[in-house]
Formats: sequence, structure tokens, C-alpha cells
Amino acid sequence: MTNSRHVPVMLQRCLDMLAPALTEPGAVVVDCTLGLGGHSEALLTRFPEARLVALDRDKEALRLAGERLAPFGERATLVHAVYDELPDVLDRLGIARVQGVLFDLGVSSMQLDEAERGFAYAQDAPLDMRMDQSTGISAAEVLNTYPAGELVRILRAYGEEKQAKRIVAAVVREREKEPFDNSARLVELIRDALPQAAKRTGGNPAKRTFQALRIEVNGELAVLERAVPAAVKALAVGGRIAVLSYHSLEDRLVKQVFTAGATSTAPPGLPIVPERYQPRLKLLTRGAELPTEEEIAENRRAAPARLRGVERIREDSE
Repeated sequence: MTNSRHVPVMLQRCLDMLAPALTEPGAVVVDCTLGLGGHSEALLTRFPEARLVALDRDKEALRLAGERLAPFGERATLVHAVYDELPDVLDRLGIARVQGVLFDLGVSSMQLDEAERGFAYAQDAPLDMRMDQSTGISAAEVLNTYPAGELVRILRAYGEEKQAKRIVAAVVREREKEPFDNSARLVELIRDALPQAAKRTGGNPAKRTFQALRIEVNGELAVLERAVPAAVKALAVGGRIAVLSYHSLEDRLVKQVFTAGATSTAPPGLPIVPERYQPRLKLLTRGAELPTEEEIAENRRAAPARLRGVERIREDSE
């Protein structure tokens, strides 16, 4: 069941990018976003000498992926954790350095496909959107309790929604009559709030608002901001990281960390650059790589994907 509905995005390209780091016996690769285990299964299959550590904050995903990865036995270690907890997870497992790290930052297809989780705007569902349903506040609580100014900031920053003020004014007006609890009412409100011209562009008009709420509810950008530098730090020399992101905010964060690591920090004008100033990372992609047209035709969820990769070329200077 899981295989048919979950096609991992840019799978072959991710495997090829990580391959040079994962051929040695005992190499450790971390899948920071296990989901239904598609990338993990492919990593374990292609690199038979490698050991996998996989993280997910969603207990249901861990259960399903656990069944899928059971044939690999002790080569796979699955951990209930958010990916910025990577340093603690490796510490508990006694792993000092890893050879590969993969992040696939898309919402898992399982979360999108299960209506009752409230991620999708195409069907009515409770407004939840928590990736880990055992903790945190739901999207409904954000809509019903955040001050108007804060909601506008979230829609602009995380959804890049130009009509944020109009949408929030309508939300505030409506929540006073009755609190929000399901997605259909929010979708309808957004449709009514937007001017005609704004409705004609780019798919479902609720898409940007739902993205913004999901990022806020799960603290996704804050988590990513901590997680990418932590992954770089955990990487052995020669180790590689591949990151798939799906919107410009994530891609920008990843780009900043990678570019900083691949840039010399020497003061200008030094005739010879001492090692401590030399780049720690080498970029493996020119800009961000995009999926092929064939892949998008096969898997529409691949369309917005952006892939970036780096290799660690030297230790941090103390």
C-alpha cells in the first residue's frame, strides 16, 4: 500500500549525490525526514554496507516505515525525533560522525493523503496540521487565538501571501462569530476575501495560507535553521548532505548555510590563505537542481522541489 502512493522525489539524483560518501563498510547515513521510508529503503538497498539512522516526528510514519524497513534488520535505526535533535540522537547512539545526511522537507504524502490530519485544502478536515499530534498547538488554535498583526506576519513571511491583510481581517471578523475548526470554512473565507485578479493566478487560492499555518504550527523554519548547521557539524570529512526543499523560504535557508560553509573567511588581501580560513564545504550543485519534466509528469508533488548538496572537505577550525 505505502509503495503505490509514495514516490520519493528526485530519488535517483539524491542517491547519486550521496553515493561517493557511502561505499565504505560501516558508513552511517541519516535520513532526517523518514516519512513512509521510500528514500530510506532505497539508501539501504543501494548501499549494502551502510547503516541507516532515520528520524521522524510523526509516530504513525515511524510505525509504517518500520514495517517497510523490517527486512533490513539492525542496519536501520528509527528514532522518534524532530530533525534539529540530530546531535542528541547521534550522541545517544554513540555515533561521532556520519558520512551522509538526507533531508526531504516536503510534507509526507501520508499526511497529505489522510484527510483527518487537516494538511490538505482540497478536502474538508479538522484544522490540525501538527506533524506530531502528541504535542504543540493546532492550526485552529493559531487562527482562533493569534492577534491579527501576528497572523498577517505569518501569512506574509511563511506563505508569501500578498493579500494577507484582507484574509486576516476576514478571519478575525469570522472567528468572533464562531471559532474555526475545519478547513472548508477557511478555504471558502479565503476565496471570498481575495480580489478577482488574485484568484486567477497559481492554483488554489488557499494554498499559501495553508502553507503558512503548517510552517507556524510545526516551527518548520526555526527547526531547519538549527538542523542544517547541526548536520554539517555531524559530517565527517568526505561526507555529503543532500537537501530537497519545496518553497523559496526553505531553499534560501539551506543556500545560506551551504554558501557560508563553501566560502573563504579570510580577511581580504592575504597572499596565502591559512587553512583555518579555507572553506569547509564544497557545493555539489550549481544553484538548486530541479526535477526533470518526466519526473514531474510521473509525480506532481515533485514540481516545486529544489535539490542542493554539499561535501565536507575539511574539519572545522578550532
